[in-house]
Amino acid sequence: MSFEVAATAYDRFMGRFAVPLAREFAARVGARAGQKALDVGCGPGALTEQLVARLGASAVTAIDPSESFVSAVQERLPGVDVRHGVVEALPFPDDAFDLTLAQLVVHFMSDPAQGIAEMARVTREDGVVAACVWNATPGGDGPLAAFWEAARELDPGVADESERTGSREGQLVALLADAGLREVESAKLTVRVGFSSFDEWWEPFTFGVGPSGAYVASLDAQRRDAVRARCAERLPRAPFTIDASAWTALGRP
Repeated sequence: MSFEVAATAYDRFMGRFAVPLAREFAARVGARAGQKALDVGCGPGALTEQLVARLGASAVTAIDPSESFVSAVQERLPGVDVRHGVVEALPFPDDAFDLTLAQLVVHFMSDPAQGIAEMARVTREDGVVAACVWNATPGGDGPLAAFWEAARELDPGVADESERTGSREGQLVALLADAGLREVESAKLTVRVGFSSFDEWWEPFTFGVGPSGAYVASLDAQRRDAVRARCAERLPRAPFTIDASAWTALGRP
Protein backbone atom coordinates (compact mmCIF):
# COMPACT_ATOMS: atom_id res chain seq x y z
CA MET A 1 0.00 0.00 0.00
CA SER A 2 1.39 3.38 -1.01
CA PHE A 3 0.70 6.51 1.05
CA GLU A 4 0.57 9.26 -1.56
CA VAL A 5 -0.15 12.04 0.91
CA ALA A 6 1.90 15.02 2.00
CA ALA A 7 4.58 14.16 4.54
CA THR A 8 3.24 16.89 6.82
CA ALA A 9 -0.17 15.18 6.88
CA TYR A 10 1.43 11.90 7.95
CA ASP A 11 3.54 13.74 10.53
CA ARG A 12 0.44 15.17 12.21
CA PHE A 13 -1.42 11.86 12.03
CA MET A 14 0.78 8.81 12.67
CA GLY A 15 4.05 10.69 12.98
CA ARG A 16 3.24 11.74 16.53
CA PHE A 17 3.34 8.07 17.50
CA ALA A 18 5.93 6.90 14.97
CA VAL A 19 8.67 9.24 16.20
CA PRO A 20 8.78 7.98 19.81
CA LEU A 21 8.28 4.42 18.56
CA ALA A 22 11.34 4.84 16.32
CA ARG A 23 13.46 5.72 19.35
CA GLU A 24 12.32 2.58 21.14
CA PHE A 25 12.71 0.40 18.04
CA ALA A 26 16.23 1.62 17.22
CA ALA A 27 17.27 0.95 20.80
CA ARG A 28 15.66 -2.51 20.79
CA VAL A 29 17.59 -3.66 17.71
CA GLY A 30 20.84 -2.27 19.07
CA ALA A 31 21.59 0.23 16.30
CA ARG A 32 25.08 1.60 16.86
CA ALA A 33 27.93 3.35 15.11
CA GLY A 34 29.82 1.22 12.62
CA GLN A 35 26.75 -0.52 11.23
CA LYS A 36 25.04 -0.04 7.88
CA ALA A 37 21.24 0.09 8.02
CA LEU A 38 18.32 -0.10 5.61
CA ASP A 39 14.99 1.48 6.58
CA VAL A 40 12.31 -0.34 4.57
CA GLY A 41 9.10 1.60 3.96
CA CYS A 42 10.69 4.64 5.56
CA GLY A 43 7.68 6.95 5.25
CA PRO A 44 8.63 10.57 6.02
CA GLY A 45 11.65 9.36 7.96
CA ALA A 46 10.83 8.82 11.65
CA LEU A 47 13.06 5.73 11.93
CA THR A 48 15.52 6.99 9.32
CA GLU A 49 16.22 10.02 11.51
CA GLN A 50 16.94 7.82 14.52
CA LEU A 51 19.31 5.68 12.48
CA VAL A 52 21.14 8.75 11.20
CA ALA A 53 21.56 9.99 14.77
CA ARG A 54 23.07 6.65 15.78
CA LEU A 55 25.01 5.60 12.66
CA GLY A 56 25.56 8.74 10.57
CA ALA A 57 23.83 9.67 7.31
CA SER A 58 26.33 7.90 5.05
CA ALA A 59 25.60 4.58 6.79
CA VAL A 60 21.83 4.75 6.28
CA THR A 61 19.76 3.77 3.24
CA ALA A 62 15.98 4.16 3.01
CA ILE A 63 13.32 3.04 0.55
CA ASP A 64 9.58 3.73 0.20
CA PRO A 65 6.91 3.26 -2.51
CA SER A 66 5.48 6.77 -2.00
CA GLU A 67 7.25 9.46 -3.99
CA SER A 68 6.06 12.18 -1.61
CA PHE A 69 7.75 10.44 1.30
CA VAL A 70 10.95 9.79 -0.65
CA SER A 71 11.16 13.49 -1.48
CA ALA A 72 10.52 14.44 2.14
CA VAL A 73 13.31 12.21 3.47
CA GLN A 74 15.74 13.46 0.84
CA GLU A 75 15.02 17.03 1.94
CA ARG A 76 14.98 16.35 5.67
CA LEU A 77 18.02 14.07 5.84
CA PRO A 78 20.66 15.04 3.27
CA GLY A 79 23.33 12.42 2.83
CA VAL A 80 20.98 9.47 3.20
CA ASP A 81 20.63 7.21 0.16
CA VAL A 82 16.85 7.31 -0.38
CA ARG A 83 15.25 5.14 -3.08
CA HIS A 84 11.77 4.82 -4.57
CA GLY A 85 10.74 1.16 -4.54
CA VAL A 86 9.01 -1.71 -2.76
CA VAL A 87 10.28 -4.17 -0.19
CA GLU A 88 9.15 -7.19 -2.21
CA ALA A 89 11.86 -6.37 -4.79
CA LEU A 90 14.67 -4.55 -3.00
CA PRO A 91 17.25 -3.04 -5.41
CA PHE A 92 20.23 -4.02 -3.27
CA PRO A 93 22.76 -6.89 -3.40
CA ASP A 94 22.85 -9.80 -0.99
CA ASP A 95 24.45 -9.22 2.43
CA ALA A 96 24.55 -5.45 2.04
CA PHE A 97 23.39 -4.31 5.50
CA ASP A 98 23.93 -5.03 9.18
CA LEU A 99 20.40 -3.91 10.05
CA THR A 100 17.31 -4.17 7.86
CA LEU A 101 14.30 -2.67 9.60
CA ALA A 102 10.61 -2.23 8.83
CA GLN A 103 8.69 0.10 11.13
CA LEU A 104 4.90 0.10 10.64
CA VAL A 105 5.25 -1.46 7.19
CA VAL A 106 4.64 -5.22 7.22
CA HIS A 107 0.85 -4.85 7.46
CA PHE A 108 0.88 -2.76 4.28
CA MET A 109 3.13 -5.03 2.21
CA SER A 110 1.45 -6.62 -0.79
CA ASP A 111 3.29 -9.86 0.06
CA PRO A 112 4.61 -9.87 3.65
CA ALA A 113 6.36 -13.24 3.29
CA GLN A 114 8.24 -12.07 0.21
CA GLY A 115 9.01 -8.75 1.89
CA ILE A 116 10.60 -10.43 4.91
CA ALA A 117 12.49 -12.81 2.63
CA GLU A 118 13.93 -9.84 0.72
CA MET A 119 14.89 -8.14 3.98
CA ALA A 120 16.72 -11.30 5.02
CA ARG A 121 18.46 -11.57 1.64
CA VAL A 122 20.06 -8.13 1.87
CA THR A 123 21.17 -8.60 5.50
CA ARG A 124 24.52 -10.06 6.51
CA GLU A 125 24.62 -13.38 8.33
CA ASP A 126 25.52 -11.78 11.66
CA GLY A 127 23.10 -8.89 11.13
CA VAL A 128 19.54 -8.23 12.32
CA VAL A 129 16.22 -8.21 10.49
CA ALA A 130 13.44 -6.59 12.53
CA ALA A 131 9.90 -5.31 12.14
CA CYS A 132 7.25 -3.68 14.28
CA VAL A 133 3.52 -3.17 13.72
CA TRP A 134 0.93 -1.47 15.90
CA ASN A 135 -1.29 -3.75 17.94
CA ALA A 136 -4.61 -3.69 16.07
CA THR A 137 -6.33 -6.45 18.02
CA PRO A 138 -9.94 -5.35 18.72
CA GLY A 139 -10.00 -3.97 22.24
CA GLY A 140 -6.21 -3.68 22.20
CA ASP A 141 -3.84 -0.81 22.83
CA GLY A 142 -2.84 0.42 19.39
CA PRO A 143 -2.88 4.17 18.66
CA LEU A 144 -6.09 3.91 16.59
CA ALA A 145 -8.00 1.69 19.02
CA ALA A 146 -10.56 4.34 20.02
CA PHE A 147 -11.24 5.25 16.39
CA TRP A 148 -11.80 1.71 15.13
CA GLU A 149 -13.88 0.74 18.16
CA ALA A 150 -16.15 3.73 17.48
CA ALA A 151 -16.32 2.91 13.78
CA ARG A 152 -17.21 -0.74 14.48
CA GLU A 153 -20.00 0.27 16.85
CA LEU A 154 -21.63 2.33 14.11
CA ASP A 155 -20.62 0.14 11.17
CA PRO A 156 -20.07 -3.49 12.27
CA GLY A 157 -18.89 -4.48 8.80
CA VAL A 158 -16.13 -1.87 8.57
CA ALA A 159 -12.78 -3.19 7.30
CA ASP A 160 -10.46 -2.11 10.09
CA GLU A 161 -6.76 -2.99 10.37
CA SER A 162 -7.11 -5.97 12.71
CA GLU A 163 -6.79 -8.55 9.94
CA ARG A 164 -3.64 -7.07 8.45
CA THR A 165 -0.57 -9.29 8.76
CA GLY A 166 1.55 -8.50 11.79
CA SER A 167 -1.09 -6.61 13.74
CA ARG A 168 -1.73 -9.45 16.20
CA GLU A 169 0.53 -11.06 18.77
CA GLY A 170 2.83 -13.74 17.36
CA GLN A 171 2.31 -12.96 13.68
CA LEU A 172 5.62 -11.14 13.15
CA VAL A 173 7.51 -13.89 14.97
CA ALA A 174 5.92 -16.48 12.68
CA LEU A 175 6.75 -14.45 9.58
CA LEU A 176 10.41 -14.15 10.50
CA ALA A 177 10.68 -17.82 11.46
CA ASP A 178 9.00 -18.92 8.23
CA ALA A 179 11.56 -16.85 6.30
CA GLY A 180 14.33 -18.91 7.87
CA LEU A 181 15.56 -16.30 10.33
CA ARG A 182 17.35 -17.59 13.43
CA GLU A 183 17.19 -16.58 17.10
CA VAL A 184 13.86 -14.86 16.58
CA GLU A 185 12.86 -12.69 19.54
CA SER A 186 9.69 -10.77 20.28
CA ALA A 187 8.86 -7.70 22.32
CA LYS A 188 6.05 -5.23 22.84
CA LEU A 189 7.04 -1.58 22.65
CA THR A 190 4.79 1.09 24.18
CA VAL A 191 4.91 4.86 23.71
CA ARG A 192 2.89 7.66 25.27
CA VAL A 193 1.57 10.64 23.27
CA GLY A 194 -0.25 13.64 24.69
CA PHE A 195 -3.08 15.71 23.16
CA SER A 196 -4.19 19.13 24.37
CA SER A 197 -7.69 18.83 22.90
CA PHE A 198 -10.00 16.35 21.22
CA ASP A 199 -9.80 18.32 17.95
CA GLU A 200 -6.03 17.96 17.96
CA TRP A 201 -6.56 14.19 18.04
CA TRP A 202 -9.47 14.10 15.54
CA GLU A 203 -8.41 16.51 12.78
CA PRO A 204 -5.62 14.30 11.35
CA PHE A 205 -8.19 11.57 10.63
CA THR A 206 -9.63 13.96 8.03
CA PHE A 207 -6.34 14.15 6.10
CA GLY A 208 -6.92 10.91 4.19
CA VAL A 209 -3.89 9.11 5.63
CA GLY A 210 -3.99 5.29 5.70
CA PRO A 211 -7.05 3.04 6.04
CA SER A 212 -8.63 5.13 8.80
CA GLY A 213 -8.26 8.34 6.80
CA ALA A 214 -9.67 6.65 3.70
CA TYR A 215 -12.63 5.43 5.76
CA VAL A 216 -13.39 8.92 7.10
CA ALA A 217 -13.13 10.33 3.57
CA SER A 218 -15.68 7.76 2.36
CA LEU A 219 -18.35 8.91 4.85
CA ASP A 220 -20.99 11.55 4.26
CA ALA A 221 -21.12 14.47 6.70
CA GLN A 222 -23.75 12.90 8.95
CA ARG A 223 -21.92 9.59 9.35
CA ARG A 224 -18.59 11.34 9.80
CA ASP A 225 -20.05 13.48 12.58
CA ALA A 226 -21.44 10.33 14.21
CA VAL A 227 -18.03 8.66 14.25
CA ARG A 228 -16.46 11.83 15.59
CA ALA A 229 -19.00 12.04 18.40
CA ARG A 230 -18.57 8.38 19.31
CA CYS A 231 -14.78 8.83 19.44
CA ALA A 232 -15.22 11.83 21.75
CA GLU A 233 -17.29 9.66 24.09
CA ARG A 234 -14.57 7.01 24.20
CA LEU A 235 -11.61 9.29 24.89
CA PRO A 236 -10.82 10.96 28.23
CA ARG A 237 -11.50 14.63 28.79
CA ALA A 238 -8.71 16.81 27.38
CA PRO A 239 -5.87 17.13 27.93
CA PHE A 240 -5.25 13.40 27.69
CA THR A 241 -2.56 10.89 26.78
CA ILE A 242 -2.69 7.71 24.72
CA ASP A 243 -0.44 4.75 25.42
CA ALA A 244 0.10 2.90 22.14
CA SER A 245 1.81 -0.46 21.74
CA ALA A 246 3.46 -2.22 18.81
CA TRP A 247 4.38 -5.87 18.34
CA THR A 248 8.07 -6.28 17.52
CA ALA A 249 10.13 -9.20 16.26
CA LEU A 250 13.78 -9.53 15.28
CA GLY A 251 15.97 -12.34 14.01
CA ARG A 252 19.22 -13.18 12.22
CA PRO A 253 19.63 -14.52 8.66
